[in-house]
Amino acid sequence: MGNRRRSLLKAAFGLAGGVVVGAGLLSNMTGAAPAATDDATRYPSRPVKLIVPIAAGGSADKLARTVAQKLSEKWGQSVVVENQPGASSAIGNAAVAHARGDGYTLLLGGDALSLNALQPAKPLYDPLRDLRGVTKAVVNPQLLVVRPGLGVKTFQEFVALVRSRPGEISLALPGGNGSLQHLAVELLNERIGAKTNQIPYPGGGPATLDVLGGHVDAMLITLAAATENVRSGKLVALAVTTPYRSKALPEVPTMQEAGLADYAVESWQGFVVPASTPAALVERIHRDVVAVLREPETATLLENLGFAIAASTPEAVDQTVRDDIATYRRVIATADVKLQ
Repeated sequence: MGNRRRSLLKAAFGLAGGVVVGAGLLSNMTGAAPAATDDATRYPSRPVKLIVPIAAGGSADKLARTVAQKLSEKWGQSVVVENQPGASSAIGNAAVAHARGDGYTLLLGGDALSLNALQPAKPLYDPLRDLRGVTKAVVNPQLLVVRPGLGVKTFQEFVALVRSRPGEISLALPGGNGSLQHLAVELLNERIGAKTNQIPYPGGGPATLDVLGGHVDAMLITLAAATENVRSGKLVALAVTTPYRSKALPEVPTMQEAGLADYAVESWQGFVVPASTPAALVERIHRDVVAVLREPETATLLENLGFAIAASTPEAVDQTVRDDIATYRRVIATADVKLQ
């Protein structure tokens, strides 16, 4: 075969030096399916789905919809938020863990990734094997709130009430059994020497509605989900679980200040994708999500809700999940917490 003929064949089939550079074209010509993943420079070329593994109306939902709107503007493609609550976030988390790694299914993950791995039943997914981090988005204190009609104004008064009526004071767990709130409340019960009546919910939205309606006495919830109701007087904030006060509600003391030495719980939320997602695509999504989080308008909005921006590297997300699994395993064993 002459050099001219070989050159024409290379041009026709996208070959250069024996390497296929037009795989999509060649696969179409041969009847095979085209490549499923966009090149990172062309991503996204169609709508993107962002799964939130809790019910609508909570802080994670607010965060997801805020970032989704900004990403839609940046990408010129819709970013559709889809709530998939259930099983302490395991259902939504697993949906992404088993999705195609093409960049079109994202997850707003968090503490539940580590806690799901510690459930006594066989997990629906393995967070370390099936998922990879994109970036942390925020960290968020947990906030203990009560309905105004309960008649307590301080954390100390709440503790006295629980001790006087053990097992009677109802307390909503927005993340359900096996959630960070569950673990934090079990530790709280141990520290104060009395039990609350814990009621699991699939998310902060429905839990908040029941507390506002007077059906439940108290709730431990991310501060961002409760800030507006506290400011309006619909809920009474007693204490935050972090060792520092929140800028959004600076008048609310920490549990350490209220008398529980060394008590500290902080939640995080961030963006995660299936483990099979190519590194170049992860980097593209990381770059754009971090840019959105650092936009002054976005940052101010989220900080006013009670979030603290905590953008990170993809590797930092994966390491946080590993570290949290080890930490929560020790806490569960020490406090004899039953996740189910």
